[in-house]
Amino acid sequence: MIRSLQRWNEASRKWLWVLVIIAIVASVPVIVQRVQTESSANQVEVVFNYRGLLDVSAYQGNPQAYLDEQLDRLKEAGVNTMAMFESTLDELSKARRIMVFNAADAAKMSQTLVTPDKNYTYVAFTNEENAAQLRPMIEESFRKLDVSVAPWNFGEYSGLMLGMSMDESVMKPMALDPFAFAMLREKGFNILPRLSDNIAYDQEEMDEMLAFYAENGVKRILFDGEAVKGYKENASLNSLQGFADLLNKHGIGIAAIENLKSPQKGLNQLAYLLDYNVVRLHSLQDTEASQDPKVLADRFVLATKDRNIRMLYLNASPNRDAAKASITSPINNLMDSLTGSEGAIQRIQNNGFEIGQAKAFVIHDASWQKALKAIVVLGGVAMCALLVSYFILPLTLIAFVLGLVGSAGLYVLNSALMEQALALGVAISAPTVATLLAIRKVKDIRQSLPEISAGRRLTHTLVLYIKTSLISLAAVPFVIALLNNITYSLVLNQFRGVSLLHMGPILLIAIYVFLYQGTSIWQELRNWLKMPITLLWVVVAAVLGVVALYYLSRTGNAGTLLPGEAAFRSFLENTFGVRPRNKEFLLAHPLFLVGIFAAFRYRWAMYAMIIAVMGQLSMVDTFAHIHTPAVLSLIRGVLGLGLGLIVGLIAIVVWHIIERCWDRWSPKLLRQ
Repeated sequence: MIRSLQRWNEASRKWLWVLVIIAIVASVPVIVQRVQTESSANQVEVVFNYRGLLDVSAYQGNPQAYLDEQLDRLKEAGVNTMAMFESTLDELSKARRIMVFNAADAAKMSQTLVTPDKNYTYVAFTNEENAAQLRPMIEESFRKLDVSVAPWNFGEYSGLMLGMSMDESVMKPMALDPFAFAMLREKGFNILPRLSDNIAYDQEEMDEMLAFYAENGVKRILFDGEAVKGYKENASLNSLQGFADLLNKHGIGIAAIENLKSPQKGLNQLAYLLDYNVVRLHSLQDTEASQDPKVLADRFVLATKDRNIRMLYLNASPNRDAAKASITSPINNLMDSLTGSEGAIQRIQNNGFEIGQAKAFVIHDASWQKALKAIVVLGGVAMCALLVSYFILPLTLIAFVLGLVGSAGLYVLNSALMEQALALGVAISAPTVATLLAIRKVKDIRQSLPEISAGRRLTHTLVLYIKTSLISLAAVPFVIALLNNITYSLVLNQFRGVSLLHMGPILLIAIYVFLYQGTSIWQELRNWLKMPITLLWVVVAAVLGVVALYYLSRTGNAGTLLPGEAAFRSFLENTFGVRPRNKEFLLAHPLFLVGIFAAFRYRWAMYAMIIAVMGQLSMVDTFAHIHTPAVLSLIRGVLGLGLGLIVGLIAIVVWHIIERCWDRWSPKLLRQ
């Protein structure tokens, strides 16, 4: 019975590989539709924060002339959209449309004393046109807040008295500044309204507002604050559904800001209700706007090419420069980053994009994808079972059956979680299996050809390099097919388990190298356990721990770069058009090549595979960044393999020279 099960498990490997191959073939149409989706929206929109520009102009001798001049220059530089926040008394004051006074100011102007019971705000309109346009807007906004509003005059100028302190009233949001809106449209700018959830949601008013936006060419809305419009009152009014219905009615989508510390509340639900009429937006903070223009240009180009960004949002604010005794702004610096042959605009266009209003991706998701994904799931479970088979052969069929049952059960409970879990399992399994097979092949060749020549060692090394890489990349179709959902491309949903992917294959290869190279696993384990622990081992373990922590810190976006690494990355990007990963072509791939070459002669060289597997898993991890176009990820992986091959061949030559020198001189040294 036991022998029969053993034969079944051994024979099952072949059929598991067949299932893997069938699943890869089934994934091809899904991959094609993913590529079609990613290439369906090539317009890039450059947005400038109008409020920031207004803040800068407020410090100029002639604010209006300065504002007009900068708007024209920004338009010429390639900025095609202005982001407008909901207006406030403070913003209208900086635009010289109103003047705002507190109770003490009003008392001085009327030559009376401040009373203890009226800490009010006093608003004076700077001309009758401003009064006619802004008075109804201000009255309506503050009465909605249950704040008393009464007429007030400042000499011959009409105004309003608001029953709220000035410190608080200047922050209350109102509708967009109608004068600024009209002026920006006249200058040819598109408008990106920024709506907050601080104003009570009203379906009729929102319908009127969105109708006005649509008439004036607004195609997208960006939210201000921690929640989308209507989120606060969704429980009582079902306002998110109502807001989504209105957005769909008027053909308006939304923008999602990348790399926020926490997603805006209600964004995912609203995106779903809009059928994912969503565009990713990259925001440059005003504190970053003074960086070198070339650095900024590189950043904008990478955002559009590498991360499916279709909106670039520029911020600027006035800065007090004590050394120059003046107020400065980064506006000129931002324009320098956009213009010229090395500027972002030209380079973005060179990459095949157009400058225009951003459009959402056209989702290609045919109904037959579900049937193909079922085959992919079957092949994914088979790949995971293959990994189990190379460690514990008797559990192969059990692992396959349990994998199928577990996948089915998890799909019923949470289909997205099942897809992510299986994608992670395959992403760990493929590079691990690929490296294990390379180790086993080296062991077989070393036993059959103990005196193998350097030429044959090199040939076998190159063959194994290609074969191992292909098996590792076999995980890619599974990752793409299982996670082929627009929510991943828009980073509304994220692939979990990246740290596990980065450490899992390394730990598994370490176990295999340490325990599976002798005559018995248990004997090898006993030998390691009996080994005395010395101070050297403790130091080595501590160093490896620090290295592992740093390695894991580099798996996310917040990793600290080494000195000079940013410049080197920029050099690679500008040289090849796509930046290969440093750890692949400078470390892992060359180490794989020289490690395999040396391992044909020296058994201890196989320990290099513990680090070399990093290159194999890194290639798979590149495709786990779903917001990066699949074609670009493929180019990055192939480029890393090619450069790694060149560096690895150089390392092999150096190693072979060292070997020859050692063979020639070591006998003489040992006799002394």
